[in-house]
Amino acid sequence: MRKLPFIAGLAIGYVLGTRAGRERYEQLRKTARDLSQTPAVQSAARNTKQAAGSAAGKAADAVAGKVGDKLPSAVIERVPYLRDRATAGTSTGDTDAWGSPGK
Repeated sequence: MRKLPFIAGLAIGYVLGTRAGRERYEQLRKTARDLSQTPAVQSAARNTKQAAGSAAGKAADAVAGKVGDKLPSAVIERVPYLRDRATAGTSTGDTDAWGSPGK
């Protein structure tokens, strides 16, 4: 019974979408492209990408710090991040990878 409303919605959306036609589609596409090229959107995308990369790096360090030494050497050799981390050494003095005092 739940499929019937979904199928009806698809049919109605298809009919309304085809009535809008190619011209409206091209107009929406051009507007979206123009919006994505604005300096504000470009800056926000760049900042988001940098923040995501930083967060991913911190998460990778945390995970590697907890399980990296428990993994078999065959796994460490196949994962570039772990391999690089193992060859560089994890000793950073009195601080950990996050810059916090070591345990």
